[in-house]
Amino acid sequence: MTIELYAQRIIERCEILARYSEEPERLTRRFATPAMQQVNALVAEWMHAATMAVRQDQAGNIIGRYAALDSAGKRPQTLLLGSHLDTVRDAGKYDGILGVILALALVERLHEQGTHLPFALEVIGFADEEGMRYHHPFIGSTALAGTFALPALQLLDSDGITMASALQEFGGDPEHIQAARRDPSDLLGYCEIHIEQGPVLETEQLPVGIVTAITGQNLCEVSFRGRAGHAGTVPMSNRQDALCAAASFVLAAEQGARAIPGMVATIGQLQVQPGASNVIPGTVTLSLDLRHPDDSEREQFYQQLHKEAQKIASERQMQLEWHTCSSEQTVACSPQLTQLLTSAVKQQGYRALLLPSGAGHDAAIMAELTEICMLFVRCYKGISHHPDEAVNTADISETITVMENFLQLLAHHTQEERHDEPV
Repeated sequence: MTIELYAQRIIERCEILARYSEEPERLTRRFATPAMQQVNALVAEWMHAATMAVRQDQAGNIIGRYAALDSAGKRPQTLLLGSHLDTVRDAGKYDGILGVILALALVERLHEQGTHLPFALEVIGFADEEGMRYHHPFIGSTALAGTFALPALQLLDSDGITMASALQEFGGDPEHIQAARRDPSDLLGYCEIHIEQGPVLETEQLPVGIVTAITGQNLCEVSFRGRAGHAGTVPMSNRQDALCAAASFVLAAEQGARAIPGMVATIGQLQVQPGASNVIPGTVTLSLDLRHPDDSEREQFYQQLHKEAQKIASERQMQLEWHTCSSEQTVACSPQLTQLLTSAVKQQGYRALLLPSGAGHDAAIMAELTEICMLFVRCYKGISHHPDEAVNTADISETITVMENFLQLLAHHTQEERHDEPV
């Protein structure tokens, strides 16, 4: 098959996987659901067809292994390739999924050519990155990296089902989830292919870009607790309207972030209680997502917003609850692997554009286990986490070639290192 036909197959497979959803009219696929089970089973079939050894680990990750070239008795190392197969609610077809299916295509081409590399390849479809079901992201990659927080197994979803129970039903093993951890000494690194989720590559008219770092992030849940009351009988001067307090905070976050280059602040969830049209909101809970590549600058703004929330609550005679959900530091990509990706892109005659990722990725978690690198693929208007996500066949063809260049460069580098080893 030509590269162009492989590119078409990749897009077709992403469309096929998009049919497996919890909701009939839109793509929603959460961790350890029947839809995820169906996707894992189908991806496993494709892996088996490429002569890969396939298994599902204790955390529900689907993993296919393509053997290394015979190394005369020496145990070969492994390069991990992959991304996630779960989605957000009302998702697009390519976020995460493209990275798994394109990595699988690389193995299929090696199999078709009868070629093995001096290292093994493992393609991983992580069972959870988005954290939709338990509001606890990166379940799959933290298990593999050995950083999974065991208390999370007792978290409840919206139906009152614990993560442990869901994982057990999914075919995982919550009691031995720590056994999913990989031995870092066996690994060459981890490479993730992902749609850019931004407009830079489209603006620069480039099919691919090379990620330098994954931007740090603070996630927080904020609650303003005022007093509910009758919408018609409580004078404006006597109100403790929690929604008005929340609105002030939302604007403060927006205005503050706009004043700091590179800072982004998002309030994506807002829960109003009691939630009736004729009742003054008594409690409002909102989410805060803060990102910036400079950890100290982001942390400083995070504390500034905390003080602003305290001020708003105090002025309105309310209670404030401020809960930090997570704080992720900026993660730099491996200089060595990034340089190989840069050379692979240049071999195709393209300018090697280096850019940070403003989104979180499994790669950031995997960096605690091994060296990482990332390749971005241009997406239509930079749209992501939306049904309008789109890539084109020509860009996928170029990505396949760039990744094949990368694998050959890494193979050459690996063989050189072996020759330099003392006998």
